[in-house]
Amino acid sequence: MAPRPRTDAALLASDDPADFGAFYARHLNVVTAYVGRRAARPDQTFDLVAETFARALARRRQFDATRGPAIAWLLGIARNLLIDSARAGRIAADARERLRMEPVVLDDPRLAAIDRRTGLDLDAVLGTLPADQREAVRRRVLEDEPYAAIAASVGCSEHVVRQRVSRGLSTLRRTIEDPT
Repeated sequence: MAPRPRTDAALLASDDPADFGAFYARHLNVVTAYVGRRAARPDQTFDLVAETFARALARRRQFDATRGPAIAWLLGIARNLLIDSARAGRIAADARERLRMEPVVLDDPRLAAIDRRTGLDLDAVLGTLPADQREAVRRRVLEDEPYAAIAASVGCSEHVVRQRVSRGLSTLRRTIEDPT
């Protein structure tokens, strides 16, 4: 029997750089698709995704699995960066600078990889989920609505909403990683 993959919480709690690398690889496509649909250009997408993961690395100890899945936490970071960059007219690089990350030159293969990832149709992938999971994921992850508000409006407990979000995100991750 194959060992179960380590949880996002375990990967984020680890001091092993390879564990954050596994976390990054696990969520890169979804974060890039999310940002790519909202950014004007591939270079902006690249910078916002890089800053999202740099902030996640710098703040990994702040992740609290009881508040929701790691992908929701990551997309929240990305959403805040998108808002901040729209207000400021530039993309913040604070976390990348603190971590002393060198700027990456975007050559044609890297731009092509960004295009492939941003080409992911999140709406179509969300459409494959059962309606209750789709609504829970959309409202919690994409719209950042509190669990309590979702539960009250759909007439179930917060625990049920959390399960729907978790199951939906697990299904989405499997679908995105292996679309066959």
